[in-house]
Amino acid sequence: MDQSVLGWILGCLLRLLLSVACAQGVFIEPLKSVTWQRSMAESTTRLPCRYQPLVGEKVVQVTWYKELRGGTKDQITTAHFADGHTEFGRYSGRVRFESSSPTMNSALLIPNTEESDDGTYICQVSTFPNGNFERRITLTVWILPIASLEPVVLTEGQPFSVAASCRAVGRPQPTLSWDTDLPGLSQNRTNEGGSVSSYYSLHPLRSMNGKRLDCLVQHPALERPRRISNQLVVHYPPDAVISASTDDWFAGLEQATLNCDVGGGFPAPQNITWMRRGETLPDGVSVVGGSLTFERGIRLNDSGLYECVMTNAVGAAKAEYLMTVTEKSHRKETSLSDNLLLIIIGASATTIVVVLVVTVLLVLRRHRHRNKKLKMELSEKKEEISNLSRQASFRRLPSVSSDPRVEDYSLLGSDSRIKNSQISLERPNYNGSMSTLGGRWVPVVGLEADVTGRPVVWLEGGTDSKKEVQRRRAGSYLKSSNMSLVLDSGLPLSQLPLRDQPDDIVGPREVAVPSQVEDWNPSQLTPPGQLEDEEDGGAYRLSEALTNHFYYSNGVLRPKPHTNGILLHPHGQVI
Repeated sequence: MDQSVLGWILGCLLRLLLSVACAQGVFIEPLKSVTWQRSMAESTTRLPCRYQPLVGEKVVQVTWYKELRGGTKDQITTAHFADGHTEFGRYSGRVRFESSSPTMNSALLIPNTEESDDGTYICQVSTFPNGNFERRITLTVWILPIASLEPVVLTEGQPFSVAASCRAVGRPQPTLSWDTDLPGLSQNRTNEGGSVSSYYSLHPLRSMNGKRLDCLVQHPALERPRRISNQLVVHYPPDAVISASTDDWFAGLEQATLNCDVGGGFPAPQNITWMRRGETLPDGVSVVGGSLTFERGIRLNDSGLYECVMTNAVGAAKAEYLMTVTEKSHRKETSLSDNLLLIIIGASATTIVVVLVVTVLLVLRRHRHRNKKLKMELSEKKEEISNLSRQASFRRLPSVSSDPRVEDYSLLGSDSRIKNSQISLERPNYNGSMSTLGGRWVPVVGLEADVTGRPVVWLEGGTDSKKEVQRRRAGSYLKSSNMSLVLDSGLPLSQLPLRDQPDDIVGPREVAVPSQVEDWNPSQLTPPGQLEDEEDGGAYRLSEALTNHFYYSNGVLRPKPHTNGILLHPHGQVI
């Protein structure tokens, strides 16, 4: 074999042997070589250590150490795969392996952990053929706080002083605080051994007695603060008050009693004493607790100043009552005067009520009477308005009515038209005019017109032709007047310009003629001869019209009934 090939084979075998020699197992727990762990005092602490060897590797021995100050080690226990396990020193009986096969599961248990168990532990595993391997575990031991509260009994009137003190010890150090509504001041102090104390001080008052003063303990191992309940205790002296069964003390009064009531005090008073100032208590009275009772009738010599004294652990209190006994009861006289006063008050109240009731009734009656009067007036006004409406309707209808007021109105219209006709007959000569129902003349200066309003054309023949035209014109005016009298004037009275005349005049009233018409003189346009000729024909035609259409009855000119006339009832009904 070639020498070079032999060297290659020897090199491979050497590398194989080296790789087998370097192979080793692993720690399942803890995974890191150095770990930290926390445990509570008085509880079981488990220190994990478990090594998993490879094939061909064997755990021979496991040893636990505790590292001390200065770098030294304190051996706790050892377990050999063949010789078993052994505990050393002060750890004997305090520690044990978790498994019955310590070489396979080397976890160490401390059943009752103490504060001194705090420190660094080393788990060392010896293997063959790879040697020793180890893990370091730093253990921190916490101690739950132990707290206590010491209340202090205070007395009212004391200066500013401590009301309660709270103390706690634990690891790490706890924190103390107070939960209260009382005004005061808290002070914390750290003691040797890791304990802490807190003091709450205040100025004691009786109103503070029984109020809440709790101590709160906080620690990292607690989910919420621990509360120590407490109530403040303040002692104060009692208050005495005397109450009597009656205030009318008279001779012969039976079962009279005086009571000594406790108005306060803490603790409650236990000893109550009765006395009469300057004298002994009268005979025939009994004292039971805080009550003094006269078992007989009251006498005049029972008068006096009675005193009640009660005491407690803090102090004493005294109350006084002056009893004055009279021969007769003054309550009867007072009751009579009170009854008389009540009677007077009741009578006065009754009188006031009666007066108020009468006043209200009178006001209501007056109100009803006024409403009734107003209703009657309203009804009359409505009736008057209705009558006026009917009259206005009668005035607008060309009919003959049986109502005397309508007849008078018709006669008044007729008289007005007769007067207008007469005026027109008296003034026949004009230079153009128009006749209206009101009898107004409107002259047209410089131009003569006929009845139609057109200019007059004078025919040949001279004076006779002019006279014939004037006669026709007068007849036309008379015809218009007669027609208005027959139709009874459909115009309302307000449109007839009547002159004011005295009410005692019977007959037709004069028609008001405007000033410009009154001032107008027909003689300025018509010669005197023509006026005299037309007067005869006009008077004849006026007399004929009055005879045909009117008649006199009881000295009154009335229109004759017509076959086509419509008669209206005074209340508006057609007849």
